[in-house]
Amino acid sequence: MTFELAPELQRDCIALADWPLCKVLLMNDSQYPWFILVPRISGLKEIIDLTDIQQKTFWLESAKLSELLRDVFNPDKLNVAALGNMVPQLHVHHIARFTTDIAWPKPVWGLHSPIAYSDEQLVELKKALSL
Repeated sequence: MTFELAPELQRDCIALADWPLCKVLLMNDSQYPWFILVPRISGLKEIIDLTDIQQKTFWLESAKLSELLRDVFNPDKLNVAALGNMVPQLHVHHIARFTTDIAWPKPVWGLHSPIAYSDEQLVELKKALSL
């Protein structure tokens, strides 16, 4: 079976990179540094469905992304979560949160209409993250 990104993630995100296991996505909402890791394995819904080696790779990639977000954005808090209520395909959100962000301290979902990244913002972000 060939890996396909869920339609919702295709619609709402910008693909930034392919790491050994995961596709690295950016939620197209410039109000938050909001990234998503998606293991490129068809039909995957839960982290526990990965093999032991894949789980190790996944957690290493999650840590790598978290470190990048901390180093580049210096957030007050990193939110890392796999929810899947709306999109069952396994995807893990990595969101750099600030006490000054528009949704703080509430979750980022559905509170405010997204503001898409400009082309210039995307170039700068990719450069800052070395992606």
